[in-house]
Amino acid sequence: MIRSFEDSIPRIDPTVFLAEDVVVIGDVEIGRDASVWYRCVLRGDVGPIRIGTATNIQEGTILHCAPGMEPTVLDSQVTVGHGAVLHGCHIGGRSLVGMSATVLDGAVIGEECIIGANALVPPGMIIPPRTIFVGSPARFLRRVSDEDVVWILGHARHYVDIKEKYLKEGAGQMVPDEAMWDDA
Repeated sequence: MIRSFEDSIPRIDPTVFLAEDVVVIGDVEIGRDASVWYRCVLRGDVGPIRIGTATNIQEGTILHCAPGMEPTVLDSQVTVGHGAVLHGCHIGGRSLVGMSATVLDGAVIGEECIIGANALVPPGMIIPPRTIFVGSPARFLRRVSDEDVVWILGHARHYVDIKEKYLKEGAGQMVPDEAMWDDA
């Protein structure tokens, strides 16, 4: 379901794949070659949500923010694992958020980071670029290696490739004309 809320209409690049049961509401922008998979909710009703180029949001993920707080921003080539909750946070480009991780209001994840599965990043936490944080609450594990970055980018590339296959087979939601947005 794609729907406006008050005066905000979602803006979705025509290259995006949205699974049939994804919910996108309000002030949401989804950039070129992104993909949003089954049972995800992107609720831009009380604040903006911005999703960058070639970012993938996997099954069961929820994106939202608190009224009057920070927007939820995912830069380019971010991979978000199944069942994550991202609430009023900023995820830097070329990062990976593990399955069932939670990143809360005002948290900032630097570029080329890995947030482990089931991690809890508390409100306001700043995670430096090229680091791995795990646990609840999240704590530093180690620096990200060049090999880790290649691995992260491999996930982003895989999801661009697979979303293309889904689109070729006619899968996904039809985006209404008023929500079309060319992010080129």
